[in-house]
Amino acid sequence: MMKNTCCFFGHREFTQTEELKAEILKTIEHLITKENVDTFLFGSKSQFNNLCYELVTKIKQKYPHIKRIYVRAEYPYINDEYKSYLLEYYEDTYYPKEIIKTSKSVYIKRNYEMIDKSQFCVVYCRENYSPPKRKSGTKIVLKYAIKKKKTIFKFPICDIEK
Repeated sequence: MMKNTCCFFGHREFTQTEELKAEILKTIEHLITKENVDTFLFGSKSQFNNLCYELVTKIKQKYPHIKRIYVRAEYPYINDEYKSYLLEYYEDTYYPKEIIKTSKSVYIKRNYEMIDKSQFCVVYCRENYSPPKRKSGTKIVLKYAIKKKKTIFKFPICDIEK
């Protein structure tokens, strides 16, 4: 997985507008039609992830060949019932072996995994965002994607800090 794969990550909370939704949808369609992306990786715990999942699911009606894959950061081992439930929404799901026994940084390491498996990243990261009492995981992961030389589509649209 990589050449035709895109992952999503962003702040847990953000202000959703119709203009932003339209821009992200346009980006997703560009990835499918111009970059031949057919696989989209999703994490969890973020309003941005939820929005992107909603948009990819919507556009899947037009491009039914695309796949949505849920990369879990919780539950390394799941039973068939839970897997069946997840497969009602995704075409596949997995838990990266590399993050087993990871503690509080599990979401960051899961996002590293998604970046490593992707050629493209769609990101929501505000320049002035700083959550209380912790570092922004999104900014940490964005720096990793830049270091790995991924093609990044960043929202809100602005210069990516190096």
